Amino acid sequence: MLPRGHHLRNVTGPMKRQHQASDSAKHYQRIFTSRSEEELRVLAHVKRFMERLSADAVFRTKLCEHVENPIVVSKEYGINVDPMDLLPMWHTKYAKHRHTDEMSRWPKAKAWDDYLAEMIANRDLIRDAGNTEKSNPRFHAWRERQMRRSASELGVSADSVVHAIVAYELSQGCSVGCWFCGLSAEKFQGNYPYTPENAALWRKILQVMVDLFGPASQTGFCYWATDPVDNPDYPKFIEDHYRITGHLPQTTTAVPLKNLELTRKVMALHKKYCCITQRFSILSTKVLDRVYDTFTPEEIMGVELVMQGKDAFMSKAKAGRAEERREKLRAAGKDDKISKIQNDHATIACVSGFLINMVTKTVQLVTPKRASPRWPLGYRIYAEARFTTAAEFRAVVESMVDVFMPESVPAAEVLSFRHDLEFSALSEGFELEGRGMKYSCNGMSYMGRLGRLIHESRTTASDVIGELVSGGEDIFLVGQSLQSLYDNGLLDDDLGREGVASAG
Repeated sequence: MLPRGHHLRNVTGPMKRQHQASDSAKHYQRIFTSRSEEELRVLAHVKRFMERLSADAVFRTKLCEHVENPIVVSKEYGINVDPMDLLPMWHTKYAKHRHTDEMSRWPKAKAWDDYLAEMIANRDLIRDAGNTEKSNPRFHAWRERQMRRSASELGVSADSVVHAIVAYELSQGCSVGCWFCGLSAEKFQGNYPYTPENAALWRKILQVMVDLFGPASQTGFCYWATDPVDNPDYPKFIEDHYRITGHLPQTTTAVPLKNLELTRKVMALHKKYCCITQRFSILSTKVLDRVYDTFTPEEIMGVELVMQGKDAFMSKAKAGRAEERREKLRAAGKDDKISKIQNDHATIACVSGFLINMVTKTVQLVTPKRASPRWPLGYRIYAEARFTTAAEFRAVVESMVDVFMPESVPAAEVLSFRHDLEFSALSEGFELEGRGMKYSCNGMSYMGRLGRLIHESRTTASDVIGELVSGGEDIFLVGQSLQSLYDNGLLDDDLGREGVASAG
């Protein structure tokens, strides 16, 4: 972290990138540059087939009805690929061959799976790009704890969460009003326009993030409980983000056809800078048809279509409005299934860091959380504060790091294990079990007592160490064991539960 006396650089004049392209951006560029134009053309049509297969129940039915000659279905839908070349992707008889050596019999299908594997690897590189070990060690340790906690708390959602360090909202509320919104976005109330004054503050805010968190600031994106295309100046804001951080933020919109000129501007920026994929959320099959009528397969090869329609093979997060819908169905004695696929999708939140709204000039410190009555939107809020200037913004962020991100277990804090973990005493230690993960804590003579003290006594870290040391245990070993539980995100730090880091 830079010293508090450090002065902001003047960024109101000509802007220059402060960082080189991240590993994730370089990897993303190679996904496309490593393939020939013809290979990308073929992939674009395979992509369209797979999208239609995922989203459209009528398309799936027609494939089954023409299983011996499925190309007639592809032709009907204007997809330039023979489904016989993709049998492991859609035919139950051949699904067993997917991800095996047998896939060489279907080179187009294998090419698609190779592409998907590269995109998943890119997602993991984006998560790695949030590393601030050198630029901000305290924030780094806090984010690492959140990632380890998430791994055993969020279930199937955990792998897809990149824990970006910051998200910016350039609007207040959202005009779309998706019934399943995991963030329960409020109605649209206005934008942050790109006036000279606002633009200057925006650039200074971006520069503060660069100053405090270095290249990890590149993980930022410019929406949350908002839709990017609600703000007509959105392209200007994200190009500033590129010029100052060196990375164009990801864009996800649920209304790509609302302002087609704006959408095409954003697409052009993504093509120009080629940092990260762009996404359209597709709310129905009718919307999908309109998108396909508007864009060729080649035009949206670099755009991920997130299928949200009722017939799509896509689960809805158990958070926000989607969970409210389930609760209403259950209360009425009805089946609470609200999507084709039902799995343990805990949250759509993906930031472990700062949520900044430029309209209200607020900063929240947040992290993904399994949605609950306490945190119904699928993320925990540690703190919130306001700012009016870049200097105030910097002070707020530094204060949140100071207060909520101790690198070691605070001695005066009451200890407890996370409430979602099941505690089991062992003869020489204890176990903690979460969703799909089990932690065995043993190997030291005091480990069983340590586990019971935390689980049962609700006492402070200082008292726990004192009791074990008074019984003859080594203070350094006990401290190391406690620190290990802390670093692995096993101690409860939820505000209001007297957990670790509950200051404020």
